[in-house]
Amino acid sequence: MVKSGGKADLTEYLELVAQERGLTVDALMQALCDAMLAAYKRRSDAVMFPRVEFDPDTSEFRVIEQVLDDVDDAILEERDVTPDDFGRIQAQAAKQVLSQKIREVERDKKYADYVGKEGSLVTGIIQQSDNRYTLLDLGNVEALLPQAEQVPHERYDNGARVKAYIVEVRKTTKGPQIVVSRTHPGLIKELFALEVPEISSGIVEIKGCAREPGHRTKISVASIDQNVDPVGACVGAGGARVRMVTNEVFGEKIDIVPYSDDTVEYIMRALQPARVKEVRLDDYSGTATVIVPDNQL
Repeated sequence: MVKSGGKADLTEYLELVAQERGLTVDALMQALCDAMLAAYKRRSDAVMFPRVEFDPDTSEFRVIEQVLDDVDDAILEERDVTPDDFGRIQAQAAKQVLSQKIREVERDKKYADYVGKEGSLVTGIIQQSDNRYTLLDLGNVEALLPQAEQVPHERYDNGARVKAYIVEVRKTTKGPQIVVSRTHPGLIKELFALEVPEISSGIVEIKGCAREPGHRTKISVASIDQNVDPVGACVGAGGARVRMVTNEVFGEKIDIVPYSDDTVEYIMRALQPARVKEVRLDDYSGTATVIVPDNQL
């Protein structure tokens, strides 16, 4: 049998590590048993079907051999086959494997924290930038801002804090790889949801968003409450709300127009401030021809 140094000592150690790493004691105990099992299987005298378990009553690790039925692999018997020198010989190997298991558990936890969060807004601190990508520190994990997702002429200085839009979360052997964007129209939508309570509460909805990153964005908005002006809610008193969004995208011009179920009216509103004389719809091709005065081209 292998002494752990006492039940209290082991439990206190695991609780300390769990608290520092944001894990659970059960996950660490399972990782420790897995490490002991991996160390045991490397012995020349290891049995074929072993498992390692921790006995909380004796504060000892045990190697249990499972004797299986040759016909249906049912467990016929379990017996303690813990080597006397197991702890002395395998302690260092078990420690190394445990460290690896802890890293794996941490990677899985980080992935679980972000998987399914595509379409969310995150705030990061710029750590590194070159002609291929920029790295953002999100606190417990790094996010990748590829060159293709960067707005031309935006500067990403080390230590600067920026908001970005999660477009993909990948699981890799080194942990989760979070790909973010500064060009995606969803960034504008999420920034407005952050600044406009009527959007986050569902009273006002962003019905459409068209964007030329770094130059201009147009959004159309509608309200389910006739007493709430959707454009006014997004603009804010004295333009305060839309100004906050504009500041986050480094001065990109943002136009807000009211949505309409009438396609012609919707197109005319979307093209403001241009004054439209006529809109001709082609239902077959899904296009529209818009006629404006010469001075409005």
